[in-house]
Amino acid sequence: MTTTRAMRRLKPDPVPREQLEQLVQAATYGPSGGNNQSYSFVIVTDREPIARLAPVWRRIVDYYVASQTPPPHVDAESWGRTMAALRYQGDHFEDTPALIIACYDSRGMVERMLRTGREQLSALRSLGPRAGFSLARNMFRAKIASEGASVYPGIQNLLLTARALGLAATMTTWHTFFEQEFKAILGIPAQVGIYAIVPVGKPAGRFGPVTRQPVADAIHWQGW
Repeated sequence: MTTTRAMRRLKPDPVPREQLEQLVQAATYGPSGGNNQSYSFVIVTDREPIARLAPVWRRIVDYYVASQTPPPHVDAESWGRTMAALRYQGDHFEDTPALIIACYDSRGMVERMLRTGREQLSALRSLGPRAGFSLARNMFRAKIASEGASVYPGIQNLLLTARALGLAATMTTWHTFFEQEFKAILGIPAQVGIYAIVPVGKPAGRFGPVTRQPVADAIHWQGW
């Protein structure tokens, strides 16, 4: 964990299929809300779709680099290195050996809820008006949180497995700015959400160490 940092400089060498499958297998060991296991992973190694995604990726890089400033705990030199790595990844995106696109299809969960509509309504009423209204109001928020909780822990498993195999990877969520374009190029159905795109390859740089704020700064005891 302490040396699994975002690795954006990748060699163009192909990643063996069995290693890519091993990464996804590790991801499936992560938790899944309601044990629905409604995640799917699109693995792209073909040059043609990656080349079609490259201009969209560079558009996001241009926006991000032009619009962001470093957080308080990051010095200018470190921020400059990060921006240079982002630029490098964008400029060489066509050479990315593999992309792993983590998706989630919530239709199964929604269908299960609809099949138990009567029970859902009865349980909601049993809470009373105030609590029932609060729960109903937060239902969409709960759905989004459940979907993310069913994908992102698995992505961490994937990243740690990549590190153990000596592979470079980084989790990105930039696709959300232009998700429809990514879906169109990759043939992902409209009702399926993309939650992360992970470029994977052999490292062109060095691993770790990861720099983090002191843990004491992230802890609030007994409440905020």
